[in-house]
Amino acid sequence: MASFLGTFIVPIAVAAVALVLLMGLLNMMRGGSPNRSQKLMQLRVLLQFVAIVVIMVTVWAMGHR
Repeated sequence: MASFLGTFIVPIAVAAVALVLLMGLLNMMRGGSPNRSQKLMQLRVLLQFVAIVVIMVTVWAMGHR
């Protein structure tokens, strides 16, 4: 399980955070909607929480081999 999490799920979670961050930066650089920027920021915070939980579960699973 730890191998699956570390190999697939953690990179997907980190990539999702990076993608939403880049979308937010592009929206701000183009002078896009402040409402959209706010929604992207909220989504980024949620995805960061999920990524941290996934990473912590992975670390825990690696310790229980």
